[in-house]
Amino acid sequence: MGFLALVISLLTFILITLLSSNSVALTQDGKALLEIKGFLNDSRRLLDNWVYTDESPCSWTGITCHKNDNLVSSINLANMQLGGIISPSLGKLRRLQRLALHQNSLHGTIPTEISNCLELRALYLRSNYLQGSIPPELGNLTNLIILDISSNSLKGSIPPSIGRLTRLRFLNLSTNFFSGAIPNVGVLVGFGNKSFIGNLDLCGLQLQKPCLGSLGFPAVLPHTEKDETAVPSKLFSRYLNGVLIAAMSTMGLALLVLLSFLWIYLLSKKERTAKKYREVNKQVDPDPSARLITFHGDLPYSSSEIIEKLESLDEEHVVGSGGFGTVYRMVMNDCSTFAVKRIDRSREGCDEVFERELEILGSINHINLVNLRGYCRLPSAKLLIYDYLALGSLDDLLHEDGEEEQVLNWNSRLRIALGSARGLAYLHHDCCPRIVHRDIKSSNILLDENLEPRVSDFGLAKFLVDEDAHVTTVVAGTFGYLAPEYLQSGRATEKSDVYSFGVLLLELVTGKRPTDSTFIKRGLNVVGWMNTMVGENRLEDIVDTRCTDANVDTLEALLEIAAKCTDANRTLQMLEEVMSPCPSEFYESQSDYC
Repeated sequence: MGFLALVISLLTFILITLLSSNSVALTQDGKALLEIKGFLNDSRRLLDNWVYTDESPCSWTGITCHKNDNLVSSINLANMQLGGIISPSLGKLRRLQRLALHQNSLHGTIPTEISNCLELRALYLRSNYLQGSIPPELGNLTNLIILDISSNSLKGSIPPSIGRLTRLRFLNLSTNFFSGAIPNVGVLVGFGNKSFIGNLDLCGLQLQKPCLGSLGFPAVLPHTEKDETAVPSKLFSRYLNGVLIAAMSTMGLALLVLLSFLWIYLLSKKERTAKKYREVNKQVDPDPSARLITFHGDLPYSSSEIIEKLESLDEEHVVGSGGFGTVYRMVMNDCSTFAVKRIDRSREGCDEVFERELEILGSINHINLVNLRGYCRLPSAKLLIYDYLALGSLDDLLHEDGEEEQVLNWNSRLRIALGSARGLAYLHHDCCPRIVHRDIKSSNILLDENLEPRVSDFGLAKFLVDEDAHVTTVVAGTFGYLAPEYLQSGRATEKSDVYSFGVLLLELVTGKRPTDSTFIKRGLNVVGWMNTMVGENRLEDIVDTRCTDANVDTLEALLEIAAKCTDANRTLQMLEEVMSPCPSEFYESQSDYC
């Protein structure tokens, strides 16, 4: 992981420490549940009664405890629209017997630490967005009776260790991306087609589907009693034997050809299924240059309805403008709301390159990044369709006059810092090719109704360049956030994004813009001002006066992170040491561009 990953880990530790320092009376299971909650995105605020001031978690939403010792026996958080990832802290709940997290929006992997819950009897994780493979350690859950991880994005082979679960009575691994032969061991032999259906690359007796050997011939074939019936060779003449051999050879060749066509068909079908975008065929504009593309296939509207709404946008729908064009608010007939960015004509590049880049951006899906939902090319404009976030930008919330209840408290600022770091780290380390944002600033950090941050405008600066520019290394970004080496060389890298993120942290702490007159009057920028104040031990003068609940320990930790991000020499050295080749399990299963 890179430097930003270290930042994320430290910020996560700060948040957990901040909570646990006030939770002395809470049981160990309760503390573990709070750690689990910290990794979830509770958009409906259904877990608000999970608080550190309780002595026991047994009355919390979805929690059931053993009567004799008040240890957690069941977690039932199904169908609650939860996002985020499953925390490894689940492994601390040693007496957990039932875990139900199905029908949510969880992503990430299944933590191996679940195998520490040796009393677990039922595990429901179906209908999420889980990735990675099945941990072989699940084979240690010898009391498991129900295992349902269907309808996810899991991949890899089915570990033979699952066959050791002798008490398993219900198994559902359907509708994933599992591949290879189903192990013909233990209890796995007793489960049929329904447990494995919907995995195109799985094979085995359970599916009555032969597994191909290295030469392309079936290595595993279901056989019937007729296959075992031997006809005495003495009843056949040499002539009849020759005919039989010829017939079998012909049938074998036909079977091989049939399997080859079937294999090609399944591969092409999988590629079509795995595509993260689709072009809408029902065009209403007869102009051949008109084009509408939606990504993820998740806009449930006809092309005519979308284009009609796009063409009706005018000045009254404007909600802002940025470096790449005007932003509109588009409300569909079912009241769903989207943000539409109209690209300035002067910023347009080659259509082919533009759309190729959009295909990559449209395949990205992360909880802390704004989703690109679609792209429309009309004769008069190019339009990008995004999720609309109700609270607007961090810049609006920090600097615009608003109601008192909208002032960000300290915990909210830490959460925004952590989420922004996760989004930026994802762009730098998990995207393929990597994406350098080039314009990290508070106005590009958008907030949903739960103050969950999402980084916006990523990837645009790379190919939306000014057609009048005469050099290829044009400095993009906003004054006050730009790294000194970026200003000197004009070359944007992950390092310059980290510097901008450090400035963003200082903006969260101080409540001031990087170009605030307080700094300029002293001949400093926000980084120099911060270093001066820390050197004079005037921490109380750094924190936003509206933020009255700041914690000294976490403040010092946050300022230390900001100092490391904005220390050009140290940042360059640390980032150069940790840069790694493009990893991405996400892209291997979700995108065609890695």
